[in-house]
Amino acid sequence: MTSTTSEPAGGAAGGGLAFRLAGPSDWPLIWPFWHQIVAAGDTYCYDPAMGYDAGRQLWFGSPPDGVWLVSDGRLVSGGRGTEAPDGQATEASGDGLDSGPATVLGSYRLGPNKAGPGSHIGSASYMVSESARGRGIGRAMVLHCLDQARAAGFRGLQFNAVAASNGYAVKLYLDLGFSVIGTVPGGFHHPEQGFVDLLIMFHPL
Repeated sequence: MTSTTSEPAGGAAGGGLAFRLAGPSDWPLIWPFWHQIVAAGDTYCYDPAMGYDAGRQLWFGSPPDGVWLVSDGRLVSGGRGTEAPDGQATEASGDGLDSGPATVLGSYRLGPNKAGPGSHIGSASYMVSESARGRGIGRAMVLHCLDQARAAGFRGLQFNAVAASNGYAVKLYLDLGFSVIGTVPGGFHHPEQGFVDLLIMFHPL
């Protein structure tokens, strides 16, 4: 990963969004919405009963995997931030952005899809806080991720397991240039819809 902070112009939520690389010490800011999404069992092939420590290990993985935080226009200070009960983080001033509480809106992870001869293809996963949905945060994260994947030298970005029932995600990925390159029939057991297809999606870089 080449840059530690960035701000897409305009932002997708009606104002500036701030992105920065996260570390394991940021897990308390990610866990509340990450856990809510995983526990629902309707989008990710993760164990809905996964606990705090196992979730942190899965999300952060190992180098060269990188995890990003997106907040509402103010960088959540790494190592200096303090978690608040409402999911906000207090940051120290002096980084050129507004001081005060910065709300974490989402997080994504990016790394090689496979090791060795397959490591030139990247893969990513995205989580958006429930309170931030419908504001274009997911789109902003995917666009930011594509830029980071190019900068890291990946030749493509592949999603291995997109539940066909996740209509918003499928439409977003298609709109941003991904294509469906394979389908696992009935590969995902949705808690309400039963067995639905899993899609393999790819974006050349």
